[in-house]
Amino acid sequence: MKPRQTTLLLIILISLFSSPVLAQKVNQPIQLEQLLQQYSKEYYALNPLQATQAGINDYNNQLEITISEEYIKKAKALNQKYLSQLAVINKAGLTASELLSIDVLTYKLKSENERLNNSLGFYRPVDQFVFSFSTRFATLGSGAGFVPFNTEKDYRDFISRMKGFQTWVDQAIANMKKGVAQNNTNPKAAMAKVPAQLKPLFEGIVEANVFYKPLLKLPTNLDNAAAVQLKKDYTDAIENIIKPAYKKLHDYIVTEYIPKARTTSGLLDNDKGKKEYELWLKHYTTTNITAEQIFNLGLREVARIRKEMDSVKTQVGFKGDLKSFFEYVKTDPKFFPFKTEEEVLDRFRSFLDKMSPQLSRLFNLTPKAKFEVRATEKFRAAGANAEYTRPSRDGKRPGIFYEVIHDPAQYNYFSMEDLFLHEAIPGHHYQVAIQQEADIPEFRKAYATSAFGEGWALYAESLGNELGMYTDPYQYLGRLNGEIERAVRLVVDAGIHYKGWSREKAIAYVLENQPVSSAEAEQRIERYMVTAGQAVSYKIGELKIIELRERAKKKLGNRFDIKEFHDEVLKDGCLPLIILEAKINKWIESKAAKN
Repeated sequence: MKPRQTTLLLIILISLFSSPVLAQKVNQPIQLEQLLQQYSKEYYALNPLQATQAGINDYNNQLEITISEEYIKKAKALNQKYLSQLAVINKAGLTASELLSIDVLTYKLKSENERLNNSLGFYRPVDQFVFSFSTRFATLGSGAGFVPFNTEKDYRDFISRMKGFQTWVDQAIANMKKGVAQNNTNPKAAMAKVPAQLKPLFEGIVEANVFYKPLLKLPTNLDNAAAVQLKKDYTDAIENIIKPAYKKLHDYIVTEYIPKARTTSGLLDNDKGKKEYELWLKHYTTTNITAEQIFNLGLREVARIRKEMDSVKTQVGFKGDLKSFFEYVKTDPKFFPFKTEEEVLDRFRSFLDKMSPQLSRLFNLTPKAKFEVRATEKFRAAGANAEYTRPSRDGKRPGIFYEVIHDPAQYNYFSMEDLFLHEAIPGHHYQVAIQQEADIPEFRKAYATSAFGEGWALYAESLGNELGMYTDPYQYLGRLNGEIERAVRLVVDAGIHYKGWSREKAIAYVLENQPVSSAEAEQRIERYMVTAGQAVSYKIGELKIIELRERAKKKLGNRFDIKEFHDEVLKDGCLPLIILEAKINKWIESKAAKN
């Protein structure tokens, strides 16, 4: 080779290996780790509230306005930036965990951009369901959530967030006005529940407001003068920021929004409703299942579970059809043994003692974080369901299972074991706490999909017999009721948003197939009306986990270990179902090849 050619080649090689793209292919594991760390840092800077939830307190005085055009533009740019970087990574030599991180982050970023590009939900930011931010912010402000109230700075940081909420309300109203102009509103029947939820947040004396609760437990290290000043500043913020903001939102919804809200139940009333429903299904199920497939699957599952319910009816010697059996379970006094709220909570707490001896038979991995059972606060109980909130990373705040107890004397006990398995152990508490405690990148500790999280919790309900639960046939009926509820969701969610079912038809279908009151059926259907696609993710996720378990048992035979299977499902945190399936398939093949 001639000297000039040699020099030219050397220059080309130097320039290539110093280029940003190919530089990422050198020292790959180190650079991937740095990329993931930088993503989490930028993500939390853009999403301060989620940073607080993750125990990162650098942005506690900020509140992201996720429904603003400015936020959407920044979020899309952030997602595209890291998609471009992930696309050029050389995967050769990476570990299975590193490859999984690439797959999960790529899926997450693409899914988020698809939602942002299609403005999913941005014109309907307020509804009656517990996940509505107007309600969630009040929970955080009450001190019952993940926002810390341990120092004077914590209180002053939240005053700043109150100001941010004022901005959020203005943006929400602006978005709803655009939604009204586009015939893209929430249903009138569901929105009619919202004013009653908002009124307690701006009416009455300040001491009775839920935002006042943190002032009842001020930091003990404050001197008297500092405590008096902080209490004054915080009270002023409630009076002059929070109460006017909630009143403004309430008045707009009552006087302008509800009168113009759609009278139909599903998304089909919107010109883009069919496409929107398809996108929500993909978003929540993390699969490509269609609305028609979901509807038909639901019909099959409902028929199967009804047969099992018939068997329980026969077992307990009830004379009559299934509908009359449901009525008996809903109304007979023996199913309502409680007099106080604490009695209900104590019954839930007793279940852990009952199942504890069996947990080690099914699980190697167990969380370090503690958990508690609490009643849902009264101000949000009207639109709430049972729920779980994650523990803090530092262990100071436990995982919390909230249950709605309107009237203890009217609280039916027959589904309590099933509910505990779902919300607490080994359901949400195991899955979420194990994820947070796992040795995985930060973004994966916080990543959540409904299909995996709710799918696992529903799968956990199916473990009751193996954990020594459901010995009372009525508690097993409660388990079947929990399962058929999720199967019914497949039918009514697709029915409402794909087949054009009315609210009344969907409520009738629930009452025909479940032992619930008319009020409960109404609350459930109105939830599905405003959260299209979310409710179907439970059953889709559960069935996928069961399918993978059966596949492993069939392939591995007597080498199948249920504890190892549960480890594989849980140890890497929440995953999209398509990624979970690929991961478990690799595990099965690896186990099979060893023998």
